[in-house]
Amino acid sequence: MDLIEVERKRELAESETLRRSLTELGYREISSLTEIDTYYSRPDVDYMETVECLRVRQRGDSAEITYKPPSSTETHSDRGVISKQETNVQLADTDQAGAANALLAAVGMVELVRVEKARTTYRQPDCDSTAVSIDVVAGVGAFVETEILASDSAGAAAHLEEIEQAIGISANPIVRLPYRDLVIHAQTAV
Repeated sequence: MDLIEVERKRELAESETLRRSLTELGYREISSLTEIDTYYSRPDVDYMETVECLRVRQRGDSAEITYKPPSSTETHSDRGVISKQETNVQLADTDQAGAANALLAAVGMVELVRVEKARTTYRQPDCDSTAVSIDVVAGVGAFVETEILASDSAGAAAHLEEIEQAIGISANPIVRLPYRDLVIHAQTAV
């Protein structure tokens, strides 16, 4: 069975308390890097409306193209949990990100926005399917994203709630919009 990504994003006023909690609970930092995502839409379908995702991501020494299908009441819970199957294509290296962007433009895809974020990711002890990421998104703010890869979205959503409670973020406001939308809103508000 294919794995789906079950995730929720919350606002983060400051990150040091969370970093200490993660360390005390045995989480290990697995990466700290900058991600640059270029988001696209089709000319005949507004991905902002359908909440689809087509992006080219550059991070560290790697790059990938990702597609996430449209959102529905099945993929977005009323508690802000998102459960979607992602399609990822790994590119040979970061130089290929430019070629991927050129390809998408050549076939008529419309560039929506570039999102730059500093992301530090932590893994739960002995569990490679669970991650907590602290994201600082340029021009927008700081967030914490809890993510579980699972075959059972209901069970994963319950586990996600447990993790958020344990690491002390369950009272932080839920963010329902993708970073793409937050950056676009911030840019148009200026």
